[in-house]
Amino acid sequence: MPDQRKRVLLMVSSMRGGGSERQVLLLSQTLDRSRFEPHLYLTAAAGEFLGQVPSDVPIHSFDSCRDSGRVYFPGRQLRRQTEFLRGVIRDNKIDVVYDRTFHMTLIAGKAAAGVRRVSTIVSPPHLALPLVEKRFVALKRRRLAAAYRGSDVVVAVSGQAAQSAESYYGLPTGSVVVIKNPVDAIGLRKAVGAAPPRYSDQTVLVCVGRMTDEKGHADLIDALAMLQSKWPETRSAWTMRMIGDGPLRGELQARAESLGLESRIQFVGSLASAAAEINAADALVLPSRFEGMPNVVLEAMALGTPVIATRAGGAIELQADAPTAFWADPGNPPSLAQAILEFAANPDQAATQRLAAQQQIESDHAPAAITRQIEQLLSPTAKRETG
Repeated sequence: MPDQRKRVLLMVSSMRGGGSERQVLLLSQTLDRSRFEPHLYLTAAAGEFLGQVPSDVPIHSFDSCRDSGRVYFPGRQLRRQTEFLRGVIRDNKIDVVYDRTFHMTLIAGKAAAGVRRVSTIVSPPHLALPLVEKRFVALKRRRLAAAYRGSDVVVAVSGQAAQSAESYYGLPTGSVVVIKNPVDAIGLRKAVGAAPPRYSDQTVLVCVGRMTDEKGHADLIDALAMLQSKWPETRSAWTMRMIGDGPLRGELQARAESLGLESRIQFVGSLASAAAEINAADALVLPSRFEGMPNVVLEAMALGTPVIATRAGGAIELQADAPTAFWADPGNPPSLAQAILEFAANPDQAATQRLAAQQQIESDHAPAAITRQIEQLLSPTAKRETG
């Protein structure tokens, strides 16, 4: 009997450990194999998550495509990626494409004509596109608007990202579907053990994220400099562990040294998984200037680690009826310093908030339920979503 499963091509740039990579990896692992045959498109077959891709998922990597070495011209790389993706779709008889992040949507918008597409937006584009791209922003905005209009379904990971996308790309009001990021709370807890191994002789804060402008590390370092004379005497001395790497790491280290914080801030570098660090810390700090739906906050909440975060995009949507975090204004070091001090001075409040946050993750971000929502959109028989 012929295989009736739908071939789904999941698209992301790499397996280097960011939030979108985690979500695509989770989909590759959890899609119903009786209904779907997942394939994976990567710009580069690299990253700590690569070894976790299931063995039954073929990987189609653009970096395996030989460059003919012709003269460079603007748009040449995008054209090459488009041709490569078009061949992957044709040769593997792909039924539906799931393109996540605007880089993947730019490629899929050109290459996947005639194939069902589900496109996912992970950050408010009016903030993300100009900051991340910097060059040819107006042109890319027009191309992305056309690519999203050509998608069968456009998904956003938060209400904030959905509203931004509809306004920025001129999409119909209410046309972008909001599907929250899942978090495997049970798997995380199993991975780190049952009891949270907190440090006993110091207050350890952890920040996890790629060191780029939008993640707000510079704001955090400035905020930490403001804590020196205000830290509560009832708390043990603080240490900040910075998990991650990126183009600003050298600059951030120099900034910490210039402020006399080199003994307080530890630059740990990239880790295959930050779950153990988050679990061991007294609190996670998210200093981002904008976010779609921050996976590190979801993981901290799932693990029961208190959260100090900026009200950046979709992050504030993690605030339910009961308080779940200590909040600060994005791009505002004094506000962030005050939120950290509030955490330090109110351990009972922190304990109450982390329990409320755990309950919210379990009810709103369960992987099985969210995977089923995405599967419904991937089905070629599903109608185009309008809200």
